[in-house]
Amino acid sequence: MREYPGGRVDLRSDTVTQPTAGMREAMTTAIVGDDVLGDDPTVIQLQDRLADMLGKESGLFVSSGTMCNATAIRAQTEPGDEIITEAHSHIYIYEGGGFAALSGVSVALVEGLNGIMNPEDVRSAIRKGDGSLGHFPNGSMVCVENTANRGGGTCYPLETMDEIARVSTKNNCTSHIDGARIFNASVAMGVEVARIAEHYDSVSICLSKGLGAPVGSVLVGSSQMIERAYRWRKMFGGGMRQSGILAAAGLYALDNNIERLRDDHYRARRLAEAVSEMGYNVDMNQVQTNMVYIGCEKGSAEEMVSKLSDQGVDTLTIDDSSIRAVTHLHITDEDVDRAIEAFAASR
Repeated sequence: MREYPGGRVDLRSDTVTQPTAGMREAMTTAIVGDDVLGDDPTVIQLQDRLADMLGKESGLFVSSGTMCNATAIRAQTEPGDEIITEAHSHIYIYEGGGFAALSGVSVALVEGLNGIMNPEDVRSAIRKGDGSLGHFPNGSMVCVENTANRGGGTCYPLETMDEIARVSTKNNCTSHIDGARIFNASVAMGVEVARIAEHYDSVSICLSKGLGAPVGSVLVGSSQMIERAYRWRKMFGGGMRQSGILAAAGLYALDNNIERLRDDHYRARRLAEAVSEMGYNVDMNQVQTNMVYIGCEKGSAEEMVSKLSDQGVDTLTIDDSSIRAVTHLHITDEDVDRAIEAFAASR
């Protein structure tokens, strides 16, 4: 699939995708209402469908993945609490400190292996105010990112997911999945998303990454939690009106763009194997979905991005010695060939 204007190979992120012709048609013909008043039928359909797919009671359509996580945290914590998450998680690194500014919570960081937390490390990171003479915050929420972006797009083993959920419950914590790319994990693992999320209280699902919609995420969980999240969405400025136009893109994505994620995974793997054979530093254990993290000499990442860009291939730096390439629905086999040639010419 291509349907992408321009002659560049854009591997910066799977967020760069643009609506395909079929998706644009679905958006054009969407039946809409006023979502703030609760009567946009297309939004309701999207919320109900994802709640059902994830095995949860209810859903809430929001504008972004960051807002999805923010409303989930605010709806399930109190100011002064503490959330527990992986040290390089999206919630901690890429969401502007929203957990602190919007929810008033601190964060306990767990060092993971390729972004994957060990359940025992999670247990050790949970602090409780009771019994601490008032010294500790109340650890009240465990957040798991699946797939793990900074882990290289890695997937949590199912038994690890289940055990972290058990640890959370045993320690009186709610559990949340930042499932921005949970469908990538589902396809890669061959496990239904409902099974991955089975023991978790809430899940955020991004529609505008590998699924290819232009805007939007959905938070799913219990009806009671979603009622609280609805209020916080409004307070955060996230109430939208005729948002069924956007929800229609999400419904189209669920119908057409889930199974094709395996094509993205295949192409990422092919790119990773090729550049690894050239001598670039690629941890092939990380390449489980649609991301390739590529190491280069310290301080040379920006130069490498520039060299690739000169050849029409766009990537992003992660730090001064590594870059990231992400495959998505606009990347073809020919694009991967072109990217491989660009990496070879940039050695």
